[in-house]
Amino acid sequence: MQNNAYVIGVDFGTDSVRSLLVDATNGNEIATAVFYYPRWKAGLYCNPSVNQFRQHPLDHIEGLEHTIKACVKQAGDAIASQIKGISVDSTGSTPIAVDKTGTPLSLLPGFEENPNAMFVLWKDHVSVMEANEINQHATRFETDYLKYVGGIYSSEWFWAKLLHVLRADKKLRGSIFSWVEHCDWVPYLLTGGQDVGKMKRGVCSAGHKSLWAEEFAGLPPNDFFASLDPLLDGFRERLFAKTYTADQPIGKISKEWAGKLGLSEKVVIGIGAFDCHMGAVGGQIEPYHLSKVMGTSTCDILVAPLDEVKDKLVKGICGQVPGSVIPGMMGMEAGQSAFGDAYAWFKNVLAWPLQHLLNNNEFVEGAMDKIIPELSKQADTFPLEEMGELAMDWFNGRRTPDANQSLKGVLTGLSLASDAPRIFRSIVEATCFGAKAIVDRFVDQGIPVKGLIGLGGVARKSPFIMQMMADVMGMPIRIHKSEQTCALGAAMFAATASGLYAKVEDAMDAMGHGFENEYIPQKERSIIYRKRYERYKTLGNFIEQQTTTVSL
Repeated sequence: MQNNAYVIGVDFGTDSVRSLLVDATNGNEIATAVFYYPRWKAGLYCNPSVNQFRQHPLDHIEGLEHTIKACVKQAGDAIASQIKGISVDSTGSTPIAVDKTGTPLSLLPGFEENPNAMFVLWKDHVSVMEANEINQHATRFETDYLKYVGGIYSSEWFWAKLLHVLRADKKLRGSIFSWVEHCDWVPYLLTGGQDVGKMKRGVCSAGHKSLWAEEFAGLPPNDFFASLDPLLDGFRERLFAKTYTADQPIGKISKEWAGKLGLSEKVVIGIGAFDCHMGAVGGQIEPYHLSKVMGTSTCDILVAPLDEVKDKLVKGICGQVPGSVIPGMMGMEAGQSAFGDAYAWFKNVLAWPLQHLLNNNEFVEGAMDKIIPELSKQADTFPLEEMGELAMDWFNGRRTPDANQSLKGVLTGLSLASDAPRIFRSIVEATCFGAKAIVDRFVDQGIPVKGLIGLGGVARKSPFIMQMMADVMGMPIRIHKSEQTCALGAAMFAATASGLYAKVEDAMDAMGHGFENEYIPQKERSIIYRKRYERYKTLGNFIEQQTTTVSL
């Protein structure tokens, strides 16, 4: 490890992109900048009524340039000249249609305003039908092509989204050449890629969302896709066969982007990965400790030595892929489709009269910022009882265990005494119960969960929610110090890809910020929550049965 070495981690989130410039010797933050996507903020190209959520690549390009330039300016020329590497994480699965050069179609004439030519955000669920078809189709093959993604393919993922846009858009069908994940496209952009066939794809996105596996010699064969729908015939050959772990370099930054950003052309660009995977590294994940990145949704990451996992397959999770988090270890992913989004939904319901009846925007915005903190404060004063309001956390479907995006959120047990704090408490409790269902699935399938690590804004800012999480789980949860574990994790990978560290574990040890808090379960409350959890599971079984009956 050399002195005077700096790296940049870039974290593309749902609402914004953040760049973090850190000292590679110790992880100290030198500069940071955030850029909120203007088109996304304006609600363009989205239709929440049908769960369509799209993002224009210009939001990401502009944000990438703005945040890195801002960090370089804050740091000064002396530090800027010593920046050695950049790595990127993004939400996922968030793919986009591109031409042969790897240019997104929405950057080409005729597609500028076409939502199907934009990034199909992770939370876009318009392809529920296509996911169901993939699940049914897979049962016809002797080889189980879904076994490494938990046995159930999700509408949030790569192939379901591709099939949907191909079916929905004849014009796009005539122009698309390949289909690319956001976390693979940004590094390709930074290195000046001109041939999408040479794009290096990360094993993280490929293994967890695209059905890539070494056992299949890459992706499933063309016949698997062509027999599903002729529109997919030949698409496999335009994608990829080889994948790379995030500790590896793609190459050097292009002359064009080095000039734009004020960086040396010697800066190394690393392989990209999903935010929660790099976030788990930034949060100093340990084997068998579930790393929970808690934001609009949750992404739960667990790593374990390959020789200990062996042939165990955990059903109903978002995949298990060697090297997807830490090279040499099995990476396992689960998560909830709505976490912070569930709280935000309730906040917006309560705020509707303010937003529509008052003209004082400054007052409304100030009041909205106080809603959840005040709800948390009041909800924490109520005695915990076995009966009372009960909710299901499926406000955006269920990611895991057992993906089903058709499911809906539920509130039950309401009475005239059910005020806003009590309803809010039931929603928070439901998100904690959903988290426990994930832990139970790992344990039931033979993968122990020895501890919890909390990452992200919700983990750091809401003691009420984190204490409830510990009580429901019946185990402690440690909260990481860093406000930006995803960007920090990307920086750790940048340090490794640029050769400053031999392996990412060394970068994690040197650059990690440690933990700032720990919530210990309260035994008496845990006992009551266990009883309420049984009610949650019973309610969930009933709702799922009703949903299935209606869909049939």
